[in-house]
Amino acid sequence: MAAASSDRAEGLGERVSGRPRGRILVVDDEANARAALSEILRDEGYATETAADGFKALGKLEEFAPDVVLTDLKMPGLDGIAFMEKAKSASPQTVFVVMTAFGTITSAVSAIKKGADNYLTKPLDYEALSAVVDRAMEKAKLLQEAQALRERLRERNAFGHIVTEDPKMRAVLDLVAQVGPSKASILITGESGTGKELIAEALSAASPRAGGPFVRLHCAALAESLLESELFGHEKGAFTGAVARREGRFKQADGGTLFLDEIGEIPQGTQVKLLRFLQEKTFERVGGNETQKVDVRLIAATNRDLKAEIKKGAFREDLYYRLNVIAIELPPLRDRRADVGPLASFFLARYAKENGRNIDGITEQALKVLSGYDWPGNVRELENVIERAVVLCDAPRIDVRHLPPALAPKQAEGPPPIPGSTIQDLERYAILRTLEACSGSTSKAASILGVSPRKIQYKLHEYSSSPINFRSNISSKEDD
Repeated sequence: MAAASSDRAEGLGERVSGRPRGRILVVDDEANARAALSEILRDEGYATETAADGFKALGKLEEFAPDVVLTDLKMPGLDGIAFMEKAKSASPQTVFVVMTAFGTITSAVSAIKKGADNYLTKPLDYEALSAVVDRAMEKAKLLQEAQALRERLRERNAFGHIVTEDPKMRAVLDLVAQVGPSKASILITGESGTGKELIAEALSAASPRAGGPFVRLHCAALAESLLESELFGHEKGAFTGAVARREGRFKQADGGTLFLDEIGEIPQGTQVKLLRFLQEKTFERVGGNETQKVDVRLIAATNRDLKAEIKKGAFREDLYYRLNVIAIELPPLRDRRADVGPLASFFLARYAKENGRNIDGITEQALKVLSGYDWPGNVRELENVIERAVVLCDAPRIDVRHLPPALAPKQAEGPPPIPGSTIQDLERYAILRTLEACSGSTSKAASILGVSPRKIQYKLHEYSSSPINFRSNISSKEDD
């Protein structure tokens, strides 16, 4: 009892300081026992709540969120074990301790089998109570930490490798989080290099199949006969070189996710077999007749316009709709320029570490060049450019000279030499440079130069018949 009193005093100090040791829900149909136990636990530094029966206790689970529940075994209506079974599904990180005056081995074993962490008999021994509650609270904290870690890992695995600040890509990630846990087939579309495989990995990581295999297959890299074998496997002797049975990607992905990249490249014969799998979840190995059944979630991706392929007769319409239950379209990098800087910094950190380089960052001039480029190869091209720049960098920061020449804007020619230039040369230079400064507006340029917009339009038509070295889009601009 002395030890219990000492612990109680220590716990009381924690409670007074505003730092409760945890939350405990006491469930007992005897009012006096319930109140006494709650008071003892509060004196030990715990925040407590009480309920007179299992039904009332269920209502308090969400609002109070207890770490530990102490519940009587014998109660009218919903007894302790029935309450515990319902409560554990709603609050899996909560630890349960069952109390009863009927301390038989049978009831103890039954309570433990149903999910109780420990068992106490009435009348309660307060030293035993303190020890059991301490252990239960410690276990509850461990369960909560493990759950938080799993959530952080899932979030990191799903989205930590996708760098974006662009609202369009944030909307894509919101959709990934929403549809990831489903079983629906998903079709990811977008230009090459936009990150379709990363989104497929994020979908897998956000699903209940995250612990299962994630199997990839690039459909455009294989001939039709080899593609079928890769997908469905083959039997020994099915074709020349098939010296043994081989399992395909569908079998390898059983219990997980199969990602088929460039699905638009699959030939018609393979499309039929793929459609059958999506409809029936069954297939046969090449050269075999034994039906195989697997549990696979299919994610496909393409940079082709499949609707156009359907019109041309190159892609089956029924397969398209089976694949396209959920559609995710990735915007090209030129439409999400806010991501160029963050992505460049991300790749810089990665490749500087891989190459053992100490590079502080990217200069403003280089970032301006990167942001102004259209990136036909999208994120993949940007990654290659930054890797190259890291290797070539001979300064504290990556500068324009470390970037490929194709990225840097072409410089406008300088003013014509004087003397040595005609009046026409000077006029041409003045008109084109002014138009460039005015973003191609003929009316603004005309106002600055003191001529009519019609004259500038006439001169532009005249200049179009001879090469112009100035960097601008002005010749196609209309008068505003």
